[in-house]
Amino acid sequence: MSEAAELPPVPEQARDVFGDRYADAVRYAELLAEAGVKRGLIGPREVPRLWERHLLNCAVLSEVVPEGVTVCDVGSGAGLPGIPLALVREDLKITLLEPLLRRTNFLTEVVELLGLDHVTVVRGRAEEVMGKLPPVHVVTARAVAPLDRLATWGIPLLRPYGEMLALKGDTAEEELKAATAALSKLGAEVTSILHVGEGVVEPMSTVVRVEVGESPGGVRFAAKRAKAARTGRTRRRRG
Repeated sequence: MSEAAELPPVPEQARDVFGDRYADAVRYAELLAEAGVKRGLIGPREVPRLWERHLLNCAVLSEVVPEGVTVCDVGSGAGLPGIPLALVREDLKITLLEPLLRRTNFLTEVVELLGLDHVTVVRGRAEEVMGKLPPVHVVTARAVAPLDRLATWGIPLLRPYGEMLALKGDTAEEELKAATAALSKLGAEVTSILHVGEGVVEPMSTVVRVEVGESPGGVRFAAKRAKAARTGRTRRRRG
C-alpha cells in the first residue's frame, strides 16, 4: 500500500476553513503524503493524521494573525504552518524561510503548483538573513526549537512592535516560564498563551505570542541591525 492511500478522508471542517482554496489544501495534503514522505520531509506515520495534526492545526493560526501584514515562517520545513496559513489568508505576504535545499525545493514546487503568488521561498537560516530580508510584522514557527532558542532566531526578524507566534504543544507554559529572561533581553514586552481552532481541532492549537517593543532583538541586535541598514544604503547608492 502506498503512503498516499493511507490519507484519511478529508474532515468536514476543512471545507469551512479553506473555503475557495479547499481543492488546493487537498492537493497539498496529497503532496505531503507522497513527495513529502519520499523525500523525508514528514514521517509515514504522520500521514493518517495529516489533516487534524498538521493542516488544520496550522490553518487555525490565522485566527490571531492581523490583517494585511508581512509574515516570515521560520524553519518552514515542509511548509507548516506557512502554507496552510497562505491558503486561508491571501491578504498576507508570507516568506517561507528554510535552510535545507531539499525542503526549499519542495516548498518552491508547492508554491508554484498551488499558485500562491503571495508566498516567497527563501533558503537560509534566520541568523543569516537578518538585514537582508525586510523586517516583518509577524514571525511564525512550529516545532523548530525550544522557545528561548527560537526567539533568538525569530525576534530579530521583526519590525518594531511586531510579534512572534509559535505553535507549541503541552509544554507551552513551561517553555514560556523558562524563556522569560531570554525574551526580556530580546526586547519582548508582552507574552501570552492563546488557544485557537475551537470547533475545528481537538485539542485546540496552542500558540505562544511574544510581542516586542521598539527594538526587536534588544540591545544585542541593535548594532547588527544598524550595520545591516548602512550596508543596504551603501549598496543602493552604488547601484
